[in-house]
Amino acid sequence: MNITIHGRNVKVTDAIETYTRKKVERFDRYLPNIIEARVDLNHEHTRRGEDLVAAQITIRHSRGAILRTEERSTGDIMTAINGAIDNMHRRIQRFKSKRIRKGRERFSATVDELNVAEAIPGVEEFVEETMEVPAVEVVRRKEVPVAAMNEAEAVEQMELLGHAFFMFFNAETGGINVLYKRQSGGYGVLVPQVE
Repeated sequence: MNITIHGRNVKVTDAIETYTRKKVERFDRYLPNIIEARVDLNHEHTRRGEDLVAAQITIRHSRGAILRTEERSTGDIMTAINGAIDNMHRRIQRFKSKRIRKGRERFSATVDELNVAEAIPGVEEFVEETMEVPAVEVVRRKEVPVAAMNEAEAVEQMELLGHAFFMFFNAETGGINVLYKRQSGGYGVLVPQVE
């Protein structure tokens, strides 16, 4: 498993990196076949005067599933890391307990993985329901006309519409992008990448 740790407005000291790596490496015991784990640490000042720290963990599984969790805290960065790790344990347990449905095997754990994986200490087991889960139904389909524009024009158009996200054809990259408002402020752009 490849582990990367990034800090934004946080100095990732050797102690923080060692502690985080030690905790994240254990995920492989509970869910085999993890390809990559990314830990993003963030420190930001809020308008209320108190500092806010956040730890976000993203795990990529070998079959394409992505598990993500984030913990925000007004304490220190270690509190946020521990909270994100606890949340990831619950997310892994939920992933392991998902029913395998025809056509959806990619995003559920296989029997071989479940046999190899250890139980997560302190996390309650999810009880698999015996009733059949109904198929997911798309209840609305909408065609969206997209105009060629750059990111600045897309931000302006999204603000005029009052939406939290906006799909547009990026004239600079020649592809469809999605612009969205971030909770921490600013904007993000989703750029599709085929795997």
